[in-house]
Amino acid sequence: MSRSESITIREVESSDLETFYEHQLDPEAIRMAAFVSKDPKDKVAFDAHWDKILNSSQNTNRTIVAEGQVAGHIACYPDGENLEVTYWLGREFWGKGLATQALNRMLHLVVDRPIFARAATDNIGSIRVLQKCGFKITGTNKDFANGRGEDTEEYILRLDLDR
Repeated sequence: MSRSESITIREVESSDLETFYEHQLDPEAIRMAAFVSKDPKDKVAFDAHWDKILNSSQNTNRTIVAEGQVAGHIACYPDGENLEVTYWLGREFWGKGLATQALNRMLHLVVDRPIFARAATDNIGSIRVLQKCGFKITGTNKDFANGRGEDTEEYILRLDLDR
């Protein structure tokens, strides 16, 4: 797939979940995401998590599709008083501009602002995606990251109306 090829985001279908599960088992992706579930291999916990988020009317969840393949997922969800965005692409789709396209589409779908995002400070790819879409770094946080087994610093990013 070339950098110029386009993606779509669509409603999550139950058949997408197995691909999402496989994507989250990738050790490099786990390290980059850092703040992941305690045991990514726990399929029961994975299924319970997705059941919960797909059945919440407050969440906007989409599957990212590239050339007919499930490439990952993107979501906006309430986190306390704030709205937050998150996304995950299978590693074979990294570096092709797909996350930026998906985030731009999600930001047209979810128009409430501000929207926040978080990324480990060394997750340069994700930080770049967020900044290309108008997010600005507004702070840092340090917490235990299951994906690394240690305290990890993350950036907190914010997108306001004046994007």
